[in-house]
Amino acid sequence: MAEEQLRIRKAKVADARPIHKMLMDCARDGLLLPRSFHDLYRHLREFYVVVSPEGEVHGCCALSIAWEDLAEIRSLVIGGHIQRRGWGRKLVDACLSEALTLGIYRVLTLTYQVEFFKRMGFIEVSKDIVPQKMWADCLNCPKFPECDETAMILDL
Repeated sequence: MAEEQLRIRKAKVADARPIHKMLMDCARDGLLLPRSFHDLYRHLREFYVVVSPEGEVHGCCALSIAWEDLAEIRSLVIGGHIQRRGWGRKLVDACLSEALTLGIYRVLTLTYQVEFFKRMGFIEVSKDIVPQKMWADCLNCPKFPECDETAMILDL
């Protein structure tokens, strides 16, 4: 597979299984929280994927609307063979573009990849400034209330 043939597009139903495998591999490594197939199918329209011409998924990222004025970047995963080649940035840029299209100008992420998001202009913030996010999703997290991720915000 030639990397120049890869492209980013919105996820399709056929992408759910490869996305799930990528997410679960990262969850086993402690880099993401696991997601069920049920949850993934419910949120599949939020995902962008990096795909080959044959449709093989090499990366994914989701933009989830958290509140009327806040969206969240979630589930950013890049396959090891294309890491550090700009695909993570391209996926996040696609999500940020969609946020702007939706009229959402503040984007949150909870991450272990602080330096990556700093390079994209995100700044570290207290988790206290986004209580609707904390209570909506985090309440069911096994790490709640001792979350070890860093909250970061970007104002577009």
